[in-house]
Amino acid sequence: MSNLLEIKNIVKKYGDYTALNDVSINIPKGSVYGLLGPNGAGKTSLIRIINQITMPDSGSILLDGETLASKHTADIGYLPEERGLYKSMKVGEQALYLAQLKGLSKSEAKKRLKYWFEKFDISAWWGKKIEELSKGMAQKVQFIVTVMHNPKLLIFDEPFSGFDPINAQLIAQEILKLRDEGATIIFSIHRMESVEEMCDEIALIDKSNKILDGNLNDIKREFRTNTYQVGLTTSNKKEVELALQENFSVLPPDFKLLGDELTVNVKLDKTKSANDLLSFLTTRGQVQHFVELIPSANDIFIEAVNKNS
Repeated sequence: MSNLLEIKNIVKKYGDYTALNDVSINIPKGSVYGLLGPNGAGKTSLIRIINQITMPDSGSILLDGETLASKHTADIGYLPEERGLYKSMKVGEQALYLAQLKGLSKSEAKKRLKYWFEKFDISAWWGKKIEELSKGMAQKVQFIVTVMHNPKLLIFDEPFSGFDPINAQLIAQEILKLRDEGATIIFSIHRMESVEEMCDEIALIDKSNKILDGNLNDIKREFRTNTYQVGLTTSNKKEVELALQENFSVLPPDFKLLGDELTVNVKLDKTKSANDLLSFLTTRGQVQHFVELIPSANDIFIEAVNKNS
């Protein structure tokens, strides 16, 4: 898969403070890419550089093989965490204005806005002022003006902020549809469940440095601990648990089952396989639950940041 965005050795300093320290990231075309990190890690500085709001002190960025330049403004859609709509301006008037700033003619802008406003069932908001809308309603308008010019690259900074679960799901579905239609998505987000659901690739920035990046599933394989959740129905739980402790590394369970099963976590060393554990269990009872503990994006985030600290 070729890259839409290539970020090469970016350094950004503000006085004596280094916001980004030699950061390099490749973002594949047609992917949803999670840009993750604690508050103050450097994510916003990088997003501002991609949007050409600020310039790096050194390094370069290629967009679809070309050095990033002012002509690429129309190729990027940016939804900032701090939303930027003019509160006293009417919704339709403002949306038309912003569409034309992105290079759309007035007639084409009206056509596209009509499609999106009908899709989101907000046509009645056209003549209202932003200040008359709820936060969630204003977020929908902001989303529309971000995507309506069909940019190659979409950058969403905390895109679900202000949405109830129903509308968050609606926006998530639209983002995935845009990806399927060819857009490349950058997510800067703290909701790790959204990273799990939507991201193909991630990069984690901490203290101005990139500390990991790559395909999310590949990263999960690197962080796996060969630990299994075990639920076993047996007539002698204490005896079986002691036998498990003699043969395997047994940890307290982090899950519950509905019955009266023996529940434990078992971590396997390099000399034991999942089949060894399963064979051991089946001779001592009825296996009700046997699942490998796959590290979540949240687990990886915490472990990587703590290790970097």
